[in-house]
Amino acid sequence: MNRIIVTGGAGFIGANYIHHLFEDPDFQGSVLNFDKLTYAGNLDSLVEIEAAFPERYRFVKADICDSEAVARVFAEFQPDTVVNFAAESHVDRSIDGPMEFINTNVLGTAVMLDCALRYWRGLDEAGKKAFRFHHVSTDEVFGSLGDEGLFTESTPYDPSSPYSASKAGSDHLVRAWHRTFGLPVLLSNCSNNYGGYQFPEKLIPLMILNCLEHKPLPVYGKGLNVRDWLYVRDHCDAINTIIRSGKLGETYNVGGHNEMKTSKSLPLSAGCWTNSGLPTSFHLTRNSSLTSPTVPAMTSATPSTPTKLAGNWAGCQRKPLKPASARPYSGIWSTNTGGAPSRARNTSSSGWDWETERPKNPAQDFRPNRVI
Repeated sequence: MNRIIVTGGAGFIGANYIHHLFEDPDFQGSVLNFDKLTYAGNLDSLVEIEAAFPERYRFVKADICDSEAVARVFAEFQPDTVVNFAAESHVDRSIDGPMEFINTNVLGTAVMLDCALRYWRGLDEAGKKAFRFHHVSTDEVFGSLGDEGLFTESTPYDPSSPYSASKAGSDHLVRAWHRTFGLPVLLSNCSNNYGGYQFPEKLIPLMILNCLEHKPLPVYGKGLNVRDWLYVRDHCDAINTIIRSGKLGETYNVGGHNEMKTSKSLPLSAGCWTNSGLPTSFHLTRNSSLTSPTVPAMTSATPSTPTKLAGNWAGCQRKPLKPASARPYSGIWSTNTGGAPSRARNTSSSGWDWETERPKNPAQDFRPNRVI
């Protein structure tokens, strides 16, 4: 893992992964961030990386469906690792516009695989042996989680939306390129991620922001659907563990062992912004839970120390709430400018204390200005 192409690196998990790489003192390699910059892409999440590592970090704005752009990046950058995050990933949007999900998640993955295969075939034997293509997918391909039990790598696929169906299709393509052509691939299916730089349409940041603005908390049905919650940096650590130690062609489920109904997660996220705090009995395990029986020792490489959920879910570790940006409070970026980040705002006159994460004046009806 010395020269890494990260597709979708300006998105939520992709940006966290790039931060995770450069924060590791043992990583001395280079990263090329390949991102189309759709509504959910935000380069503001990576301004510190760009400033601190100008010789080792590069950004290319392009679409994974553009075979010429993808092939050119492979030829010029000469990667030894590809981590494919690029995807359309919101269920509601897939219902409103399913073809965009088919194009990006299925066709785009096929283009990435085809270009990776042609590049891999041109490498010498040492280069072929070292090369890895890691495809990041979702547990939604397995369908809905019941009141009990967990998804495993052998759970049959049962997608129920254009989003999950398109991701299931991309998973099958990745396996096919390995079995048919021998491309060295690895796959992971993760549960619901939370953490910094998350787009505000997702459940946890949406609930927190609605609490801040005294808005209703929207829930599907009665909030009885069960979700597992995975801290995004644990997910990033799991991805690197799989790339370094996983068996080629295998799939690894990555979860947090934090299964709960949506109705239970709402008071937890809302409680992040109340003076009463959270139930002291609730903990996040922060265990990436690589469940494949083929590599049982891999679980030891992930964090396992319980961490009480005492900060805010969107920022974690009691950092200021930054669901869309690395800066306090450039806040939420505009969704009508094709992914362009919002400008940083002057918060000197704000009623919010970023150190204590509380209003400077508790009696003040504080509602921070933000771009939506």
